[in-house]
Amino acid sequence: MQPLSYPFLRHANRSDILVHDAEGPISVERFLGDVAALAARMPDARHVVNLCVDRYRFTVGFAAALVREQITLLPSSDAEAPLEQLARNYESVYFLHDTDFVLIGRVPTLSFPRNLGSVPGSPVPSFPADRTAAILFTSGSTGDPVPNPRSWGALVRSTRAAARALDVAELAGASLLGTVPHQHSYGIESIVMLALQHGLAFHGARPLLPADIMAQLAAMPAPRILITTPVHLRSLAAHEGALPPVHCIVSATAPLALDLAQQAEARFAAPLYEIYGCSEVGQIAARRTVETEEWSCIDDIALTQRDDDVWAAGPAAAVAAPLNDIIELNGPKRFVLRGRKSDMVNIAGKRSSLAYLNYRLNAIDGVEDGVFLLPEGNGKRLSAYVVAPRLTARQLLAALRREIDPAFLPRPLVFVDVLPRNALGKLTRRALEHLVLEAVER
Repeated sequence: MQPLSYPFLRHANRSDILVHDAEGPISVERFLGDVAALAARMPDARHVVNLCVDRYRFTVGFAAALVREQITLLPSSDAEAPLEQLARNYESVYFLHDTDFVLIGRVPTLSFPRNLGSVPGSPVPSFPADRTAAILFTSGSTGDPVPNPRSWGALVRSTRAAARALDVAELAGASLLGTVPHQHSYGIESIVMLALQHGLAFHGARPLLPADIMAQLAAMPAPRILITTPVHLRSLAAHEGALPPVHCIVSATAPLALDLAQQAEARFAAPLYEIYGCSEVGQIAARRTVETEEWSCIDDIALTQRDDDVWAAGPAAAVAAPLNDIIELNGPKRFVLRGRKSDMVNIAGKRSSLAYLNYRLNAIDGVEDGVFLLPEGNGKRLSAYVVAPRLTARQLLAALRREIDPAFLPRPLVFVDVLPRNALGKLTRRALEHLVLEAVER
């Protein structure tokens, strides 16, 4: 019996557009030729660290690595120290890049060729479902990055199930614009894999500023899908002027406040969906935020209670694993999130979660961004760091008093110009430690 395999892409015709690029559209035919050409140039190795910034070049590199039976390593950071550690941890490894990359020690590198020499007539490759395609790493928000292997079959099954949950499985030819990096599980699953497995076309760039996001959306043909985060949605909702029409918006990486979801839907005149997942399992559930707080598991994922943990498992899961969140089950396929286990705080006999406190803080009119912290060694008083240039400390504390129990009011309350969020809109532990050291109270 032949082992189960899945094709790398499922576009109907080789002339279909796969990528919208600043220099023009790129067809499936061109992509397949570029994959064959790059695969022929890749060195013999077991692992490749794909650092390509351009989303098209990244995808060519990802496919070429599979052709060469190489495992793609997707680091959570491109800083020098984590990459050096990655090179030490994995034997037979090289770096693929498309920028001015500095050689790390004796590790080989391959610069994405400017003149690749596309190979005409190259076939659509298929790969065994059980082959390890990539190893993703946690973002570092809860500590040191941990490797999470993904088989090609798990990536495909998760992507196809999520597309059905988001109602985009039948939108062949639609345009995708993503504001998140493709080296993260959300980026590779909800942008790259979503396009490959459903005949969509993604933009090669990753815009961050509202003006750039709107310009690139407007330049792509409808229907358009925006894949983004709460941080980018907040800046878009606050941006003046008309926003390009989209078919739908998808958000992930952090829980989305109801008021922000309502603002985003009103501004774009389109439905907004959230994806819930984790690096260990992959995509798990989705919801229409303005309609319900309840999450519904995607096809082939189910949850079970095992002692104090809730486990996710199923054919669409990379592995069966416990979830690091406090989850209220309403059956094997439906649940409500109550915060992260590591977020729970107990002050003066009263319990709350940092996620809930952050939600109340960021819902205050005039707060552009903010985060609560429980400093190490201090279990009796929270601190908060806030971007709110139009508010005084007295005004902000008065507003917080109306929203949360006085036991959780922050001391100190520190005003800052910006919070050091990463490309996913997250605040890593290292960034928060640096913030605590450098911020000064106004």
